[in-house]
Amino acid sequence: MLWAGRMRLGTFGILLMLVHTSAACEFGPFPYRATGIVCRMTKPAALLLNQETAQVIQAAFRNAKFPNITGERSMRLLGKVAYGLTNIQVNDLSIEQSEVELKENDAIHIAIKNVTASFKGTLTYGYAGAWFLQLFHSVDFEIESSIDLQINIKLTCQKDQVAADASDCYLTFHKLTLHLQGDKEPGWVKQLFTDFISFTLKLVLKSEVCNEINFLAQVLADFVLDLAANFVRDKDIGVDISLASVPLIKANYLESHHKGLVLYKNYSDVLSDSVFSPSLLTESRMLYFWLSEHTLSSLASAAFLDKRLLLTIRGEKLQALFEMEDTEMQRKAVQMIFQGTSYNDSVAKVWSLAHPQISFQPEGTVVKSLVAMAISIFPPGEESLMVLYMEKEVTVTLQAAYMDKKLVLHPLDSRIDFKVFKCTADPSECDPSVRNFLQTMISVVGIPEVISRIEQALTSLMNSKGLHLFEIKNPEIITRKGYVIVQLDFSFPNHLLLDFLEKRL
Repeated sequence: MLWAGRMRLGTFGILLMLVHTSAACEFGPFPYRATGIVCRMTKPAALLLNQETAQVIQAAFRNAKFPNITGERSMRLLGKVAYGLTNIQVNDLSIEQSEVELKENDAIHIAIKNVTASFKGTLTYGYAGAWFLQLFHSVDFEIESSIDLQINIKLTCQKDQVAADASDCYLTFHKLTLHLQGDKEPGWVKQLFTDFISFTLKLVLKSEVCNEINFLAQVLADFVLDLAANFVRDKDIGVDISLASVPLIKANYLESHHKGLVLYKNYSDVLSDSVFSPSLLTESRMLYFWLSEHTLSSLASAAFLDKRLLLTIRGEKLQALFEMEDTEMQRKAVQMIFQGTSYNDSVAKVWSLAHPQISFQPEGTVVKSLVAMAISIFPPGEESLMVLYMEKEVTVTLQAAYMDKKLVLHPLDSRIDFKVFKCTADPSECDPSVRNFLQTMISVVGIPEVISRIEQALTSLMNSKGLHLFEIKNPEIITRKGYVIVQLDFSFPNHLLLDFLEKRL
């Protein structure tokens, strides 16, 4: 049960990312202008996550370190009575009901009702009689309790990052009954100790359980921040997810705003004209991500600077490109370019010559790039020879989707404009058949092949961050002028937190 509780502790983590930030951070008079990424979680998502709250509370109780409780009291005829409760631990725990409420501009209020908990330990007591008679006893005890728990989860802002605060925590006791050695019938010892132990015990339980909840909240907030930062980082390229403005808490959703600036070596990235407004997002889905055109375009520029926009094609892949159709023009072009060399002794390289330009439009994502392509052959016993070199400006409009845990990029249309064209077998460039064939090949086969490689690379990258472990339902990727919205329903993969929490708890 403890493992199951730990597996579900992430339900706080998602919520903690999106709550109110204190005035400790200064965002200026127009904070949305610096917003590159937005995350909105609606009430249905909060209710779904709240179903796991019982497991979170179980973990808090079980992981709380209850101190020994000691005290003494003067009793008539008996003298001074001293007692100590040691080895206190939770035995059984059940929760009847959990409710969550979004308090506008304040916090997430979680009400846990009818927490029935049993505590076990050892009671040692002794007293000195009027005639110096000393008696000491040690018995096992069991405490039955019924508790209501109220937690208000807030976040503070420290250095533009989120820090959790769940210290606003209250325990209300409806029942606290002490049993000794399994005896359920009241006796004079039980009556003696129950009254003056109960008050101290209530304070200890409240302090330790609430401290544990606050600790878990802070740990999970740090974990979610680290998880998000890792998700948008690959090697030297990352994204700044520090806060860009004060998050919103409404009755139906939570919303956090992040800078979304690309981090790459000496690359300088500034955003001051974001078009984000809360009215751009709706409340019909569980989770929304709003991404600015600037953020995605800057990521493409960082990929270019990191020399990632390079594709090598050889062997069967190269053959498939140049033998897409069996026509006289195709055969003539292949013979002229490869000069009889086999595809296995040839290689094609495609790379970007400049920063790609990305823009979002209602019809899709428009990618414009100046691209070079070179084909080299390796005749047996001879040095390699570049037989074809060309530079072209390619503009492609794409629609993106996420299906079967894979990213799908569908090209709607493309435009190719040759800037440079050099063919060793046709230095005069008088034969239009080669250029016409290449134009067709690039449009019909080349661009889809490049897009397919990008799909595979991005899907592999996202899966390496654990995205495939989520149960994402009905995702939609919607482009508008200057931004894109990803909206979806989901189930949270709680087991992702297991390894992390095992190290911390």
